Amino acid sequence: MVSCFRQGILYCIALLAVGAAQAQTRPPVGGVNSSPGAMIFYVAHGAPDSCGPGCSDWIAAEGSVQWDTYKRLLAILDRQAGRKLPVVINIKGQSNLNVASSLGRILRDRGMDTAVAATEVDACNGKPGEECFALKRPGGPLDAKEKSSSIACDLACVLVLSGGVHRSLPAGSRVVLSGMAIHNRLAPNVSAEHRESLTSIFTDQFRRYLGEMGIDHELLDVAVSNAGGGRYVEIPASEWGRLHLVTQ
Repeated sequence: MVSCFRQGILYCIALLAVGAAQAQTRPPVGGVNSSPGAMIFYVAHGAPDSCGPGCSDWIAAEGSVQWDTYKRLLAILDRQAGRKLPVVINIKGQSNLNVASSLGRILRDRGMDTAVAATEVDACNGKPGEECFALKRPGGPLDAKEKSSSIACDLACVLVLSGGVHRSLPAGSRVVLSGMAIHNRLAPNVSAEHRESLTSIFTDQFRRYLGEMGIDHELLDVAVSNAGGGRYVEIPASEWGRLHLVTQ
């Protein structure tokens, strides 16, 4: 996953996550400068209690978190006329970690609940990805159902999920964290000393954020300790409550 900030020149933290680089065939959602596969938001409607007791409607958040994703989140939240629909997260591909934490702050400020699952739109059955994307892009509502089995929640996912007032990870979902490494998009040769300094800055930033959201920063420590070499660690479901990643 990727996180960027500007400090003289643009730097990026590249988080090497399992399956992070996924082929994307649908067009960019945010214009010519937006990456293919950038996150879209749309309202989904399911059967009674399909997204929890008394819940049949939710906001699907689907794709990778990019520099402008927060604009689309604000836009769909503003269109709900005060309804606080849960946000169901399904992050795919490389994501901007700074923006992911910004999304979490927006959700907390709005008093939203969060969950992790895939949203399967009924009208997409049998249609190619481009046609399905065209159905979702206007923002719904679309008849759909949630599918939680085997959904992986990486660090970007954790940062967004953390913003929820109430947070849930359904049975069958997984929390998979991998290491962080500095990558400068403008000049690839960053010195080891500079990498260490920037890693420390980002680590402190995300540690503070998780603390503010009520999440144990041990989650981030795990990611940092696994930096480099494509290593990763899965946080078992038995630990989610202790780390306050999920709420009662």
